[in-house]
Amino acid sequence: MNGLTTILKRELGAYFATPVAYVFIVIFLVLAGVATFYMGGFYERGQADLEPFFQFHPWLYMFLIPAISMRLWSEERKAGTLELLLTLPVPLGAAVVGKFLAAWLFTAVALAGTLPLWLTVNYLGDPDNTVIFAGYVGSLLMAGGFLAIGACISALTKNQVIAFVVSFVICFAFNLSGFPMVIDMFSAWAPQAIVDVVSSFSFLTHFNSIVKGVIDVRDVVFFATLIAFWLYANVLAIEINKSN
Repeated sequence: MNGLTTILKRELGAYFATPVAYVFIVIFLVLAGVATFYMGGFYERGQADLEPFFQFHPWLYMFLIPAISMRLWSEERKAGTLELLLTLPVPLGAAVVGKFLAAWLFTAVALAGTLPLWLTVNYLGDPDNTVIFAGYVGSLLMAGGFLAIGACISALTKNQVIAFVVSFVICFAFNLSGFPMVIDMFSAWAPQAIVDVVSSFSFLTHFNSIVKGVIDVRDVVFFATLIAFWLYANVLAIEINKSN
């Protein structure tokens, strides 16, 4: 635990040691505001809820989360500091989890910047705050899933641009897997069991369920299992490539 905490503090401090973190937070808040008020028609709907805000999170994260995760390991490999990190008295698993948790906490800080929107909804009407809270929980879980994917891809390459592009494509696939056009493509030749499996990997399906205020154990287990799988793959990727 001491090693994990050390890595977490080191990585989290590194985010705010440069202007990049603040630029990311500003970009996230601006894009979230534009999507909510202009594309989502927040005021025009006349409803006291944050559905227009949460409905764009899967697409915002698809672009922004790979930008956070692309540097997690590729920067270490490119700078040649990965070997130094691995010589520290910190288990590899703790280093992987520590880096992931730091990125996740940073994302939580960016998401916390939208809390004034929650206060605005309560000022304008009488929303169901339980549903809004569930939306924030679902958003964080989904961000964790995207980050775990991005961290694993970052461990496979020294090039941050490649890490960003590949992470984006995989995240895009997870978002689209529940769309009718994807389901129809598989249902044309695959057994129903495979179609159901493909559909179950959709981030949108699980996230939308939570945003409605229903924190189903199955949705939580999905994101937790997905994060655990990609973090384990992250460890394997570092083990395989640590000498390269």
